[in-house]
Amino acid sequence: MDLPDRDDLQFFDGIAAAGTLTEAARRWGVSTSAVSKRLAHLERRLGAQLVRRSTRRLSLTDEGERYAAGAARLLPLISDLEEDVGHRRGALRGRVAVHCTMGLGRSHVAPALGAFAAEHPGVSLELELSHLPLHVAGSPFDFAIRVGSRDDSAVRTRTLLPNRRVVCASPRYLAEHAAPQTLTDLAGHHCIVIREIDTDHTVWRFGTDGDETTVRVPGTMISNDGDVATRWCVDGHGLLMRSLWHVGPLLRDGVLVRVLREVPTPRADVVAIHPVGRHLSRRAAAALDHLAAELDRRLGAATAV
Repeated sequence: MDLPDRDDLQFFDGIAAAGTLTEAARRWGVSTSAVSKRLAHLERRLGAQLVRRSTRRLSLTDEGERYAAGAARLLPLISDLEEDVGHRRGALRGRVAVHCTMGLGRSHVAPALGAFAAEHPGVSLELELSHLPLHVAGSPFDFAIRVGSRDDSAVRTRTLLPNRRVVCASPRYLAEHAAPQTLTDLAGHHCIVIREIDTDHTVWRFGTDGDETTVRVPGTMISNDGDVATRWCVDGHGLLMRSLWHVGPLLRDGVLVRVLREVPTPRADVVAIHPVGRHLSRRAAAALDHLAAELDRRLGAATAV
């Protein structure tokens, strides 16, 4: 009787996450033919076809869907078991894969995770930064970090850092333009906007959670990079709506000035998300705890401005 092969589970979990044999081969640094042969061997061992091949994208058969779901459920449990009974008692071991947005990832998540990796040499750390939104369910990542949460019954959400977006300007800009006093005043100002993939970037949101007001602003300068947009604001080119985690230190030091202070803005917390039903390994949970502590240490004062 053949015993279940954990390597086969890991292999097929990677295939399902990659979406194509070519992409899986690229991630593993092997040839596509090697991946195809390994998949054929697995299907022969199981006596079932797991995928329907396509030049563009493979699709899972019913049996493949079941095998992929089982692999995603079992692999973290196996890793936790091995951590608990392994010869390095108490040490964290195994892979932690994290997805994050560019700005927050570069400035704060990357150094925080670097410190975590230094404390836990048995952990293999992978951090992917992207402007693109991630559908974490079905992805190879243990969890994703993003700014602002949405109602989604398919994911669990943990708040790592309270945060809001605020409108600010440089002293230079305000010396040349009267600060807006009401939301209608925004129409007469130069506004710097950040283009995000899944949002209408010319709409700014105000109000309290559950009672929001949207304002369409004249986007005279537009960028998909938050650091670029902030630089333009510092240089006096216009108003900017930006997260406190990013502009808090600039507000504290007087480099930027907050305007429309009396108008509330909805919460846009820094959160971690992971799929409902997917076990979060002990090492991934430890990485999340470390991130929460580090983000509070680095940014807690900034988001309280």
